[in-house]
Amino acid sequence: MVKIIWTTRALTDLQEIGEFISRDSVQYAGLTLERIMETAAYLETNPLIGRKVPEINEKSIRELITGSYRFIYKIENQSNIYILTIHHSARLLKKRSFKGLK
Repeated sequence: MVKIIWTTRALTDLQEIGEFISRDSVQYAGLTLERIMETAAYLETNPLIGRKVPEINEKSIRELITGSYRFIYKIENQSNIYILTIHHSARLLKKRSFKGLK
């Protein structure tokens, strides 16, 4: 089993997602955040399940789609997974956004 490590950016993303969705529905915000957390837990036993992020094209940076969000993570040494960002799929993702993350 691998260790899941949340970056500061990913935690900020979670907070912003929750705040944004809760403007319309506190219940749906909770469900969305719960689904994202379940995705993280699933990675503990299935770290290679995600596909390579097309914009990055690095084997160690992968993503899973969770609702409208891209759950982007990095596998390091087959023992750690860094959650890099939770990115809304309607927004463009730029490779430079990942420099210095971890």
